[in-house]
Parts: sequence; structure tokens; C-alpha cells
Amino acid sequence: MSTTTPIREVQVLVSGESENATKMNLRAGKFHLVIDEPQQMGGTDDGPSPVQVLLMSLAGCLNVTGHEVARQKGLKLNGMKVKIEGVMNPCTFIGCSFAERAGFQKIQVTITPDMEGASDEEIANWMQETEERCPVTDNIRADTQIAVVRG
Repeated sequence: MSTTTPIREVQVLVSGESENATKMNLRAGKFHLVIDEPQQMGGTDDGPSPVQVLLMSLAGCLNVTGHEVARQKGLKLNGMKVKIEGVMNPCTFIGCSFAERAGFQKIQVTITPDMEGASDEEIANWMQETEERCPVTDNIRADTQIAVVRG
């Protein structure tokens, strides 16, 4: 009989260098990503904006988590469609007002699962557990310690 020690900590590292005031070239492992702003925000539109990447991360994480939850529950999840809409007031970011948070005030996620033979109750339970177990959802909702330090 073998026992497995649960993983207690996983380190994720992303590094990058700015090309200009709006464009950042990033690396995560062997992957490269350009984050930029649209032209109306002074960018070159060479990549998604930082807030778009945040919502894309949420979609990707819900996908991975949803498939894992379905596997563990013995549900046949063939795939899923995810649509995310975030609403934010850019005034704090651009400095015209500091009355609201700088980030999203509201994020709505719509998931359309392709799940064979599952009842409405099973799908509802799967969606709730997927939402609760998604690390990106948790990080957006929770007070995660972030330290911005000089390098």
C-alpha cells in the first residue's frame, strides 16, 4: 500500500520586459506572450490587454478545473464554451477619480457544458464545485498577498 503526500506548494514564475509604455514581452516557461493596450489607450494592439489576459486566465482555469471535477465525479464532459464579461471603471487607473476600485467591479461568467447524460442537478453541482475549486476564481475573489518590490 503506497501513500501519496499531497503537494503543498507550487511555484509559478512569469518574467518580462517592457518594450514601451504599453507593451510587455513576457515569458512563462517555454511560452512567450505579448501584452499590450489597444490603440485608443495609446498601445499598438500587438496583444491582449492585461485585463483581457486576466479574464482569459479565468476561462482557461475554469476549463481545466471543470474537466477535472467532471472526471472525479464520473461525468462525461466533452467540452465547454465559456463567455466572460467584466465591467470596470477606468477612472482610478487613469487618475480622474479614486472613488472606486481600479479593477473589475463585476465579472459574469457563462459556461455552456457539453455533458452527456447529466441531469440539471448534476450540472448545477458540477458548476458550483468548478467555481469553488478554480484557483484563478479564488485569486480574483480572495485577498491574496501581493508584494511589489524593487529588483
